[in-house]
Amino acid sequence: ALTSSDVIDFILILGDTLNAGIPSDSSVDASKITANVITGQSALGATPADTDELLISDAGTLKRVDYSYLKSTAVTRPNVSPLWYNGDMAISQRGTSFTGVTGSGQDAYYVDRMYMYMNNIGTWTFIQESLTSGNAYDAGFSKAYRVDCTTADASPAASDAFWIGMKFEGQDLQLIRKGTSSAQKMTLAFWVKSNKTGTGQVNFRDTDNSRMCSGTYTISSANTWEHKVINIAADTTGTFNNDTSESMQVQWWLDSGSNNTSGTAPTAWEADNNADRCANNLSLADNTANDFAITGVQLEVGEYTSSTLPPFQHETYAENLLRCQRYCVRWEADQSYSGFAQMAATTSGEAQAAIQLPVAMRTASPTFNSDGNFELYGENASPNVTSLSTATAECGKRVFHLKCGATLTQGSGYLLRSDNNTSAWIQIQTEL
Repeated sequence: ALTSSDVIDFILILGDTLNAGIPSDSSVDASKITANVITGQSALGATPADTDELLISDAGTLKRVDYSYLKSTAVTRPNVSPLWYNGDMAISQRGTSFTGVTGSGQDAYYVDRMYMYMNNIGTWTFIQESLTSGNAYDAGFSKAYRVDCTTADASPAASDAFWIGMKFEGQDLQLIRKGTSSAQKMTLAFWVKSNKTGTGQVNFRDTDNSRMCSGTYTISSANTWEHKVINIAADTTGTFNNDTSESMQVQWWLDSGSNNTSGTAPTAWEADNNADRCANNLSLADNTANDFAITGVQLEVGEYTSSTLPPFQHETYAENLLRCQRYCVRWEADQSYSGFAQMAATTSGEAQAAIQLPVAMRTASPTFNSDGNFELYGENASPNVTSLSTATAECGKRVFHLKCGATLTQGSGYLLRSDNNTSAWIQIQTEL
C-alpha cells in the first residue's frame, strides 16, 4: 500500500503516460546515465582529428569546441631554445656605438649575431639602443639595434646595397625539413621603429641551394614601435646541409640601387633573383634624418598570426651570452692592469697560453683580433708585449691558443695584462 511519503513520477491513466515532473539537474548523476549514451567509449588511441569536438564548460554553459581550435592556441615548438640568437638585442660584446661606417663591401657584426652588409650607400652609425618607453619596452624589451644615417645617398648606384640580418648554421635548421615532402612553413616576428613610413621587405635566402622567399611589412606610424608578423612558405625543393656552415640568411633590406629593386618580392620560394631582393625599398639612405631600429626578433616553425604567435622566448642574460659566444668571445680590460691569461715563456722571445673557452665555438680556426697595450707581468720584470697572435693550428673548439712576443726569461711564468690602460681587448670569432 502507498504511504503519504511515496512519490509517483508517472501515473498510467487509461493507457496513457502522464509526466508528473521533470527531474532536477542535480538529481541526474553518472549512476543514472547508461554507458551507451556516449559512443566510442574506448580510450583515445590517436591524435584527434581537427573536426573532432570536445565539450567544455563556459561559465556553467556546456559548449562544443573543435579540436582544431584548441590545437591552434597551444604552443608546440619543436625547438627548446630560440632559433634566433639574441633576438632581444641584449648582447653587444664588441661595443654599443659604431660611427662613420661606410665603404665598399662592408660587412660586420655590431650587436651580437646581427650581420650588416653595405656597399657604397651612405655613412651610418650603429647603436645598441637602451629603451625606456614605447610599445616594445612595454612588451619586455629594453635593448634594440638601431641604424642612423649620417651621410645621405639619395641616388645610389645600381650595385649599391644595404641590409641587416642573421646567418644560420645548417645543422640548426633541420627541423624546418626544407626540401622534403613535409617541409615546414616559418613565421618571423619582430618589433620595428623608423621615422620613415612605408613598405619594407625581408628576404629568406637559402644559400645552400641559391633560393629565396620574401615577406613584406608596413611601417604605419613614424617613430612608433610596431609589431610585425611575416609568414614564409614551405619549400619542398633543396635541403639545408646538416653542418656548421651557413645555410640560410634572413635579411631586412634598408636601401639599394636599381640592380635589386626592379622585381617583385616573391611569396613562394624561387631561384635567387637580384632584382627581387629589394623590390620594396625603404630608401633609408635618402636623408640624414632617417633611422631604423629593431628588437624582439623571433623565428618560429609553423604558420602563425599576431593572435596565435607563441610568446617570445626570453632567456637569462647568461644563457643569451653563452649562445652568442659560440661565434664571438671577447675579453676586455676593466681596470688599468686587468689580467687576461697566465702564460709560460717557451723561448726567450715568446710566451704561450692555452685558454679554456666558455663554450664550443663553431670551428677550431678562429679569427683573432686585439687592440691596446699589453705587458707580461713577471717576478723580476714586466716586459711590454711586442706582438699578440694565435696559433690557429693548435686551437680547438673549446681551447684558444694565445702567443705573445716579448723579451723574456725562458721557462718563467707571466701574467698577460693590460699596460696601464682600460681600452685593451682580445677577441676571437668564428662567425659565418
